[in-house]
Amino acid sequence: MLPREEELRALICEVGRRVYARGYVASNDGNISCRLDDRHLLATPKSVSKGFMTPDMMVVTDMQGNKVAGHRDASTELKMHLAVYEMRPDVTAVVHAHPPLSTGFAVAGIPLNKSSLAEIIFSLGSVPIAEYATPSTQELPDAVKKYITAHDGLLLANHGALTCGQDLLNAYYKMETMEHFAQITLVARQLGRENLISREEVDRLQGLRDFYGIKSPAPICTDPSQAGADGATCQFVDAPASDGPRIVPSPVVPPGGGLPGGGPGVGGGEIRLTYRELAALIADAVRQVTRDA
Repeated sequence: MLPREEELRALICEVGRRVYARGYVASNDGNISCRLDDRHLLATPKSVSKGFMTPDMMVVTDMQGNKVAGHRDASTELKMHLAVYEMRPDVTAVVHAHPPLSTGFAVAGIPLNKSSLAEIIFSLGSVPIAEYATPSTQELPDAVKKYITAHDGLLLANHGALTCGQDLLNAYYKMETMEHFAQITLVARQLGRENLISREEVDRLQGLRDFYGIKSPAPICTDPSQAGADGATCQFVDAPASDGPRIVPSPVVPPGGGLPGGGPGVGGGEIRLTYRELAALIADAVRQVTRDA
């Protein structure tokens, strides 16, 4: 075994310990892989907790997923990793996990694409949702292929999340960043207010990517039509236009849409009433019921 392979086996174990310690996976969930050379991958085995792996457990496969070396079998979701390597020659590592908050957004069908944090605009741009696909089938890599050419991080509908990068730690750190973004977004929406960075400021921030040497598979766009029907042209960031302010309040729709019965609230935002207005509405409703009786 070459020294580089030994190092990569140990690093996969370290990434596995980190995703397990942070609660990004439970039981035997998740999988990790990296390029060993131009023709081979190093991948985590199936049916093993990512927090308790040892270097000898890793599996060597070819770029078609066929096992070349190892005492165990590779994860059944290796097909998803192979799709990433096929579409992204620049990628050398892939991490798949089920971080609870990010996965919660995936289950709710809500992409992480709002212009909330400058750091996210720098690093991930946006995180779209790949359509639901049955795990371990060809459907899953097909769903991933649609977005991975333009994004380093994806939510997998009703499944989990996937990140990729120039090395193992880079791919793992993007998973951390995604989950942190999901947590901050959830807190802001629970508080009832989400201030967003303006479209004009997003364009300015994109210009700083080169200044800081941040590599990205695609540019940011703030017009959904620019992303194309397949979402692979650019990283769409939902940012409000502004005639001056760089931070713009965004209406937050509470659970149920802001109306009894889950109606869509006026203008898609919150309905706020004073006590007097609420009392008047209740009194009017009582009069209506009494009159109808």
